[in-house]
Amino acid sequence: MKKNTKTLAHIAIFAALNYAVFSYGKIDIPLTGGSSVAIHVANAVVVVSALLLGPVEGGIAGAVGLSIADLLDPRYVTSAPKTFLLKFCIGWISGTLAKKMHVSKEKDTKKAVLNTALCAAAGLGFNVIFDPIIGYLFQRFILGLEADAAAIFLTWSGGVTAFNAIICIFVAVLLYMALRKPLANINKN
Repeated sequence: MKKNTKTLAHIAIFAALNYAVFSYGKIDIPLTGGSSVAIHVANAVVVVSALLLGPVEGGIAGAVGLSIADLLDPRYVTSAPKTFLLKFCIGWISGTLAKKMHVSKEKDTKKAVLNTALCAAAGLGFNVIFDPIIGYLFQRFILGLEADAAAIFLTWSGGVTAFNAIICIFVAVLLYMALRKPLANINKN
C-alpha cells in the first residue's frame, strides 16, 4: 500500500475514533438557548492520534472527527468551525512537541510517561486558554449574544474545558503508553 493511501486510512480511522468517543461518550451539560458544553475524553484521542500519526495527521484526524460530531448534533453545530481549528491545534502542538522530544523512541518508561504527559498538557493547555476565548468572541460577535450571556458561556466553557483537560492528560498517557509499542510502525513505510 502506498504511503499516502496508508496515511489517509490512518487519519480516517482516528477521525472515526474521535467522532465515536465524543458522540457516544460525552456527558452533556445543557445551557440556556439550547446549547451545551460536554464532559468528554475525545481530546485525549486527538493527542494520541498526533503522537502516533504525527502532528499534522493527528491534528487533521481530531479536527475532522470532532467537527463532524459537532455538525451532526444540533446542540454543537455552531461550534464546528471553532472545533476544527482548536482540535487541529491540540494535535499539532502535542505532536510537534512529541517529535522534538523523541517520545516514540524513549526507552525509559518513566521518561516516556512524563514526556507524553508534557506533550498532552501543552496541546490541552492551549485548548484551555483559547477554547473559551474563541467561544466568547464567536458567541458575542458572530451569533450576536449580549456580553453578559456570552460571559456566562465563557465561564461554563472555561471550567468544563479545564476539567476535561485534566482528565484527558491522564487518559492520553494511558492510551498512548498502551498503544505505542503495538503501533510503533504505524507511521513508517
